[in-house]
Amino acid sequence: MSLELNTAARLPFPVTNICFGTSPLGDMPDTYGYSVDAARARETISSMLSQPHSFIDTSRNYGDGRSEARIGDVIRERGGVPAGCVLATKVDRNMKTNVLDADRARRSVEESLEALAVGRLQILHLHDPEHCADLNDITRSGGALDEVFRMKEEGLVGAVGLAMGNLPMMTSILPDWDFDALISHNRFTLLNRSADRMYTDAHARGIAIFNAAPYASGILAKGSNKTQKITYQDATEAQLKPVHAIEEVCARHNVPTGVAALQFSMRDPRVTSTIVGVSKSVRVQQTLEWAQMDTPDALWAELGALPFSSDDPEAERDYKPC
Repeated sequence: MSLELNTAARLPFPVTNICFGTSPLGDMPDTYGYSVDAARARETISSMLSQPHSFIDTSRNYGDGRSEARIGDVIRERGGVPAGCVLATKVDRNMKTNVLDADRARRSVEESLEALAVGRLQILHLHDPEHCADLNDITRSGGALDEVFRMKEEGLVGAVGLAMGNLPMMTSILPDWDFDALISHNRFTLLNRSADRMYTDAHARGIAIFNAAPYASGILAKGSNKTQKITYQDATEAQLKPVHAIEEVCARHNVPTGVAALQFSMRDPRVTSTIVGVSKSVRVQQTLEWAQMDTPDALWAELGALPFSSDDPEAERDYKPC
């Protein structure tokens, strides 16, 4: 494997096949089980921005705005977004009312522009409609999606995507709009393939596919000896069994489990970029090294023979956005 610039028919510019996710840098202990202070976040963001053709994903509501604000602070210190960098963020609901209508979509973008210290957004995803007060506010004529695409027509946004978890709702929304990109998380990993059909359909339409959370929220990177959480939830022994099977295969081939989990996503020709959340600067370089590590064909043959789930991996999750 190697780092490269990928294209998709609907995406107006190339992006690198690794994207750095910044939700941990918003300091979200309820989700990740640890805090990230401002100094550590800034160091990590600076490391991301120092990479050639860096691709960074954030959201208006990661850490109640802290993720965007911390990225913006570093961008200001550097005198602007580096040449070749692609920055993606998301339109988010009002977290007090859960409303995401046209007015809120416009306001969310205004808040992002100010926080990130940029004049336009290269990629803007509509985020988490399944958690909003009324889906009709989003999809009706004159709703949030109409407003997002209007901002694209205005030149304020370069590409429009849809980022969410609920696959039935996502697959009902995608066909009705000319989305340039999508983000799905935890649903195409060594453990779970529930997004497989959606990826095939979206790829056929030329939509850029950004596959997020290849480590199933960390266990496939850290190892089951360090965490027993899968998709942000405490796992049972039965749920840990397939993790142990993957770890055993990787150990036989002397390949870190995190390498296999990352490259599983990167190897799929439908996936334009794999979004990897990082919470410290050393993880930026480690991700790049893992992406380029040689792996034997026999490893993939054995991993391909293991069972996987196609169920919703977050069906029982107690969702906390901050």
